[in-house]
Amino acid sequence: MGEGTLLANGRSKTECGFLSRSLPPGETHPAHAGAVRAVLQWSTRPRSIASQLVLLFTLAAALLLSCGLGTFYLIVVQHAFEEDNEFLADRLSALESELSQSGGLGRLTSTLRGAHENAVEAYWVRVINPSGKIIAETPQMSVLLPSSVFPSPTVAPSPFNPKNYRIGRKLFSLVATSEETDGQPYLLQVAQDRSRDKEFATQFALVLGGALLLGITLSAMIAIAVTKRGLRPLQQMTQSLQRIDPNHLNERLGRTTWPRELRPVATAFDEMLGRLENSFTRLSQFSADLAHELRTPISNIRGEAEVTLTRPRTSEDYRNVIESITGECERLSGIVENLLFLARAEAADRQIEKDIFPARPAIEKIASYYRTIAEERGISITNEGDGDVYADPVLFDRALSNLLDNALRFTPDRGKITIRSHSKNGRTELAVEDTGCGIAPHHLSRIFDRFYQVDSSRSSKGTGLGLALVKSITDLHGGSATAISELNCGTTVTLIFPSKNNSVAENKLPASS
Repeated sequence: MGEGTLLANGRSKTECGFLSRSLPPGETHPAHAGAVRAVLQWSTRPRSIASQLVLLFTLAAALLLSCGLGTFYLIVVQHAFEEDNEFLADRLSALESELSQSGGLGRLTSTLRGAHENAVEAYWVRVINPSGKIIAETPQMSVLLPSSVFPSPTVAPSPFNPKNYRIGRKLFSLVATSEETDGQPYLLQVAQDRSRDKEFATQFALVLGGALLLGITLSAMIAIAVTKRGLRPLQQMTQSLQRIDPNHLNERLGRTTWPRELRPVATAFDEMLGRLENSFTRLSQFSADLAHELRTPISNIRGEAEVTLTRPRTSEDYRNVIESITGECERLSGIVENLLFLARAEAADRQIEKDIFPARPAIEKIASYYRTIAEERGISITNEGDGDVYADPVLFDRALSNLLDNALRFTPDRGKITIRSHSKNGRTELAVEDTGCGIAPHHLSRIFDRFYQVDSSRSSKGTGLGLALVKSITDLHGGSATAISELNCGTTVTLIFPSKNNSVAENKLPASS
C-alpha cells in the first residue's frame, strides 16, 4: 500500500472522527444549525400571491387531467381485454363443438399438425388424452407453454377471466377444459397471445403520459398569463401609490376605474391619504403658529435687552426691564408647559387617577377664584352645577379653569357667565355659557385646534392653546368637547365626561416631567 493511500486513509479517518464526535448536551453541530436556520428563514419568508395562484391552478389542472386521462386509459384498456376475452370464449366454444362431433379429434389433430412452425399464431391449442399424452398441439407450443402452466380443468377460470402467464416479453391468457369425444375425455388447453395488447397498453400509457405533461405545461403557462393579467391592476395601483409623496398628498386613486375587488382598497387608501393630508396641513400650520408665538416674546426680550445696553441706566430702569423680561419668560414657560401637556396627552403612557366627586363644590372652588377678577369688570359668574363627575379632579379643575379664563377674556364688561352641569344617560355634561361677541360658524370647527385664533384682536389675548388643552383632557377621559355660538350673543362650550360604568377602560395620562 502506497504512502499516498495511507495518508488519504488517515485523513479520512480523522475527518470522520471529527464529524462523528459527540457534542456536549444542548449543543448543535454548526452545519446542522445552519441548515435549520435556512429552513426557518425559508418558511418565514413572504410568499408571492402570483406564485401561489400559479401553483394552485397548475395542481388543479394536473389533478383534473390525471383523473380524466387515467379514466380514459382504464376504459380503453379494459375494453380491449374484454374483446380479447370474448374472442377467446368464441374460440374455445368452437373447439369444444368440433371435438364433440364424430371424427372431430382427427380433424383437429390434422389441422394442428399441418400448421407451419414459423407462423405467428394468435391462438395456441393443445389436446391431451386421458393418459396425459399430447395428441396434437400448435407447433413450438411446448417451448413457450408447457402443459404444467395451464390451470387444471376442474378449477379452470372461465374464458372471461383467464389465467395470465408471462414469459419474456410475451403475455398469454390460458384456459383449459375437458371434453368427451368418441366416448373418451380429452383435455383441451387453449392460449391466446396478448403481447400486442400489452404493447398497445404500454404505448397508449406513454402517449397519455406525454399528453399529461404537455397539458400540465400548458396549464402552467396559461396560469402565469392569467395571473399576470389578473394582478395587473394591483401593479398599476402600486405605481400610482409610489408617485404619492408629502408634496402630492392631494392625489387620489379613485375607485371607478379599478376592478370590484380593489375598489374597497382604493377607497381605504384615499381615506388614509385624506387623513394624512389633513394631518400634514395641521402640522405645518402648527409649526408656523408655534414659530409665531415664540418669536414675539423672544423678540421682545432681545429688543428690550439691546435697548437697555445702548447706554448706562439707573437701577430703576434695569429693574423695569428685568420685570418685563420676566413676564415674557413666564409667557414662554406657559406655552412650553401647555405644549408638553398636549404632547404627553397624545402619548398617554400612564393611567389617570379618576374618582367620583360632586360637581357643584368642585365648580364653586374654581368659580370663586375667577369671581374676584370678574367683579372688577362687573361680570357675574353663576354656578348651576348638579350631579356627580367621574374624572381626575386635577384635570377637571384645569379644564374648567381654561374655559372660565377663555370666557372672561371675550365677555364684555357687565356680562354674564353661567356654569351648568348635570348627569344623565350615563354621563356628566359640563357647559360654560358666556354673553360675549360669539364666533362665526366657519371658525367653530377649528377652535379646538392648537394655536388657532379667530381674529387678530384675539391673538393678543392668548396663545390659542386653552381650548386645545380642554379637548385633550376630555379625550383622556373618553369624553368629548363641543361648542355652539352665535355672533353678538355668546358662546357655549360643553364637555362630556362618561360615568364610571361607561368610561373607556384604558384612559391614560402622560407622565409628568
